[in-house]
Formats: sequence, structure tokens, C-alpha cells
Amino acid sequence: MPSYAIVNVDVLDDEAGLAYASVAQKSVLSYGGRYLVAGPTPEPVEGTWDSSRIVVIEFPDLGQIRKWYDSPEYRQAREIREGKVRVGMLFVEGAPPEGFSVPS
Repeated sequence: MPSYAIVNVDVLDDEAGLAYASVAQKSVLSYGGRYLVAGPTPEPVEGTWDSSRIVVIEFPDLGQIRKWYDSPEYRQAREIREGKVRVGMLFVEGAPPEGFSVPS
């Protein structure tokens, strides 16, 4: 079932941000990920929001997201960003919860 990595990003060092993005993007693609959203200006409409960018990446399933996240390729990207790019990330499966339905 499709699953998603939802990422909040704050770049503190532009050079490190570009290096991180380059390595991270290659790793995402090599593990079957597909970028759905990569926006520099999220528009908060409720609550608070403390990051300047949001990224949503689709993977074939949750197992593949975990393989990507734990991969040597993405570990390299995490090392590049350390202390220079703040990231908050969560994984989410794509199916609606049991009993949830969308009105037609």
C-alpha cells in the first residue's frame, strides 16, 4: 500500500542544504520514492507551523520507506545536514483508517 514520508525542513546553511538535497534526492529515487510536494512556502491556516519548507514523498509501502531511511545513502545525507538543516519527519501509510469513508 502506498506510504508517505512527510518532512518539515528548515535550512540553516544554504550550502549544506543544497548538498543534503542532492544526496537525499538520489537516495529517494534509488529506493523507489517519488516526490509529490517539495515546497518552500507552506501556508499555515490553523495552529502553528515552525518550518519554512515541506516535502511529501510517496513510496510503494512502509517497508520501502524504512529501507530508504536506514540506507547507507540516506545516512550520508543525514550526516551532511547535521547542525545545518533541521528536519522533522514522519511516516504514514496511505490507506484510510478502518471504518473511515469519504462521502461521494
